[in-house]
Amino acid sequence: MSVQFGKWNRDGKPIDPKELEEVRPALAPYGPDGEGYICRGNLAVLYRAFHTTKESGREKQPFITKSGCVITWDGRLDNREELINRLKCELSLNSTDLEIAATAYEQWERNSFAELIGDWAVSVWNPSDQSLILAKDFVGTRHLYYSVQKDHVTWCTILDPLVLFAGRSFELEEEYIAGWLSFFPAAHLTPYAGIEAVPPSSYVRIAPGGHKVERYWDFDPATKIRYRTDAEYEEHFRSAFSKSVQRRLRSDRPILAELSGGVDSSSIVCVSDRLMSCGLAETPRLDTVSYYDDLEPNWDERPLFTKLEKERGRTGCHIDVSGETSLDFIVGQQFAATPASLCRCSQQETAFAQCIRAQDDRILLSGIGGDEVTGGHPSPTSELADLLVSLQLRTLIHQLKAWSINNRKPWFHLLGGTAKDFFPLVRTRSSTGLSLESVLRPDFLRRHKGALLGYPKRLRCFGPLPSFQDNLSTLNMLQRQLASSALSKDPLFEVRYPYLDRSFLEFLFSIPRNQLLRPGQRRSLMRRALRGVVPDEVLNRRRKAYSVRTPSTIIEGEGGRLLRKSSFRSALLGIVDPKLFSTAVENVRLGHDLALVPLLRIIAVESWLDNLYETAHWTLKLPKVSDPRLGPLRVSAEKIQI
Repeated sequence: MSVQFGKWNRDGKPIDPKELEEVRPALAPYGPDGEGYICRGNLAVLYRAFHTTKESGREKQPFITKSGCVITWDGRLDNREELINRLKCELSLNSTDLEIAATAYEQWERNSFAELIGDWAVSVWNPSDQSLILAKDFVGTRHLYYSVQKDHVTWCTILDPLVLFAGRSFELEEEYIAGWLSFFPAAHLTPYAGIEAVPPSSYVRIAPGGHKVERYWDFDPATKIRYRTDAEYEEHFRSAFSKSVQRRLRSDRPILAELSGGVDSSSIVCVSDRLMSCGLAETPRLDTVSYYDDLEPNWDERPLFTKLEKERGRTGCHIDVSGETSLDFIVGQQFAATPASLCRCSQQETAFAQCIRAQDDRILLSGIGGDEVTGGHPSPTSELADLLVSLQLRTLIHQLKAWSINNRKPWFHLLGGTAKDFFPLVRTRSSTGLSLESVLRPDFLRRHKGALLGYPKRLRCFGPLPSFQDNLSTLNMLQRQLASSALSKDPLFEVRYPYLDRSFLEFLFSIPRNQLLRPGQRRSLMRRALRGVVPDEVLNRRRKAYSVRTPSTIIEGEGGRLLRKSSFRSALLGIVDPKLFSTAVENVRLGHDLALVPLLRIIAVESWLDNLYETAHWTLKLPKVSDPRLGPLRVSAEKIQI
């Protein structure tokens, strides 16, 4: 997880080396393993290294190819051997990922991006045609932001330099805030109008004639995998998932894995242990970190993760989160580019930092995506929709009966719910269950209803099967989630996602839906395939209960604090209705059944706005908001300090 910053003066003026001196302090915390830079004519690139594989320690960046292209790479290639064999040049198994990616670009140019399997982001400056290309992997595990101005272009792994040293003001991007409040913003958005993110599975080409964004790869709906027996699907699942985990164990340092006692994290740890015992993993050691709250009646994780620790013969780091009563945001000390980048001083954050430093871990394995892509949500809609559009009426009737008995709902309700997904969306509530009208101002709600609902799409009767369409929607949500995350610099570590492996998802998206999910068998394929690998107590556990005591306590305390503030900034901006928000907080206090995440998001956004006011000069106003106390909504870069 290395970082880069670049600037290209489109008007041909030479870059002042002092500009790199300004940027260095912002990038240095993310790259402790050395620096490389180029400052030549109208181009400047600054690179800071954070090594997580033995090969990355030999990389020299920025890298200049034989044709003169300047390439800066941040990533891990998972199909190294295949690419080396296909490229047929002076590459060997000892070649770095950078050398392989650069050689691929030299031979295949922009077509090379679709061939690079792994987690990566890359920038390519071509002096011959004065063009810049920025690209990211298919799921967007790496950040890469850019700003295109009339006379120059800047790009960076982190947002801070693009805002801090722009020498101009930025308007707040309303749609980003709307997306962040409920689900996650579109992956190409940032909080600042005029600064965008490279979308997943896409590249941005900026040339003298303008710039465009193009998608270089997508899943093929025509690819279908059909076997005769369940056993064959199970064998393929084990192979694909093991390969995904093995790819993410490539490191010459110890790796830390989340271990909650749930199916997702436990499967990663158990498969990792099996690979390491067979000598198929590069990492020297796998550590684990687990969270527990013995005061939370709905949280039953500790018995399960301690059982797994006993079986693997190694006790992990245990973090007690029972004392969490506030979000503990540190406001005003450092510029926070996004709500997710706000620093916290909580007991949980401190304990995690101590854990990862003590063990010298540089990589965290995360179970994000497992529930979504392996059939963790027990809804039959996708399967029934597939049967409906393919006119498999006999099977449809049979499955309607089976799901009706399992869900204890009349079959015609299930059929009606499936049919509704083919019609134009008329929903006014988010899938979290919180009525958007209950806390937000009507004009803000009206302007950004799509973002507030998670950019929903109706199913199409023609083209790819509904289950395939649903898979892409799920992936889009996960891409937006990753795009909204923030890089950690204290402690510094790289996150890897075994459930978001491209080859693994290609398999899952190509098999019949009823392999993943069956009546009464949530995660059917995963449970069958990993029997004997993951303990039965974990595979057959009930779905994890949602912990509600701590979030409710936080909302009561933090929500009350917001309402007592002399300047409730989200309200002044025309986002939140303070009276409705007060009612929602009171309902939480009374124990009413409300979705808590949106309320927590409002609290986080408010803390972030406070941070911007204390680290930058702000005057506020969103479109269509008339308040004599407010001025234009802008952040002035001149007054921001690192």
